Amino acid sequence: MWDKLLVALLGRGIRTGRLRLTLANGESHDLGPGGAPEVGVTLHDPSLPRRFIFAPELAMGEAYVDGRLTIEGDDIRSFLTFAIRNGKNRRLPFPLQQLSQLRKRARSWTIWNWIGRARRNVAHHYDLSEELYDLFLDEQKQYTCAYFRDDDMTLEAAQQAKIAHIGGKLLLRPGMRVLDIGSGFGTLAIALARDHGVSVTGVTLSEVQLAEARVRAKAAGVADRVEFRLQDYREVTEHFDRVVSVGMMEHVGLPHLRGYFRKVADLMAPEGVALIHYIGRWSPPDVISPWFDKYIFPGAYCPSLSEATRAIERSGLVLADVEVWRGHYERTLQEWQKRFERNLNRVLSIYDARFVRMWRYYLTSAECGFAEANMVIHQLQLAKDRYGVPPTRDYLYHHGEAGS
Repeated sequence: MWDKLLVALLGRGIRTGRLRLTLANGESHDLGPGGAPEVGVTLHDPSLPRRFIFAPELAMGEAYVDGRLTIEGDDIRSFLTFAIRNGKNRRLPFPLQQLSQLRKRARSWTIWNWIGRARRNVAHHYDLSEELYDLFLDEQKQYTCAYFRDDDMTLEAAQQAKIAHIGGKLLLRPGMRVLDIGSGFGTLAIALARDHGVSVTGVTLSEVQLAEARVRAKAAGVADRVEFRLQDYREVTEHFDRVVSVGMMEHVGLPHLRGYFRKVADLMAPEGVALIHYIGRWSPPDVISPWFDKYIFPGAYCPSLSEATRAIERSGLVLADVEVWRGHYERTLQEWQKRFERNLNRVLSIYDARFVRMWRYYLTSAECGFAEANMVIHQLQLAKDRYGVPPTRDYLYHHGEAGS
């Protein structure tokens, strides 16, 4: 019954491309009008049709990672592109539409990332093998979107361009105190201290990242101006001239979003400026894939711009500038995938084949989320004072990035 129902639903729902589906009982079906992308999928588990009908995103990722679903040529990108394109603007009967929206909103408000839970969530993804991130990130281990100002940029150059861009937006002056919320492996904090003569406090919940950041600061000769702490941003009590957060707000959770911006405001001096860089979406509010939530980034939520601005409006901060990055993260993820595959033998010596399938699925589905779905990078420049930031962007391009 479930086999027939799945085939019938796919037959009605596929509007572009072609799917060659082979069921666990050996039956094969050609579905869709044809054209790119064309994908071949084989189900090896007879329970999968039922799982796909009730929880397609979760079931799809789990089945691939476990080897219960195989893709012809292991072409994950074409498979996910096919799924996203045919899932866009899918018209469900009105009651199902309402039920789907209610379920998503309920999920978004259940992401209560209290301090203890936030630490466990971070450890789940970031406190893996110290070597793993060396095998696919750039030389400075920046685990956030690069800024490809020129088409021929290497990943390393694009990551440095991002740092220069952020440094320019922060309007730094020597002697300023800067707070880096979610400081990762310390690259941004070290660069800001070295290039702008500021002192930086970085807070992270990852013990692995903390240990490496401290070593890197010492090696860079800035340990006297850069302090890294294992601390939740909500526990910070000092005041800072500048606050920066890159790739961390996605881990805050919708119920905490208003509190996050209030805390940023509380941490800023009267003339303070903040730069918040995060994965958002250009669509109305939505939740992340349940597979991502379970296996990759538990507790994550990528806010729409409307959700972020509503929270900012209640924080007392001035939204001085908004920048939307399109095209940059998919290219970053492509570079990470190439490096991951080049170092595949080493990854397999650390983990196993199942981990490799999970990481491939993660990196490729993230890329497709930016290339085919509604994910983008938002950079929000915030200030305490209406004129704390120049009224045009000329300052940024004349000075902040001149040498990048």
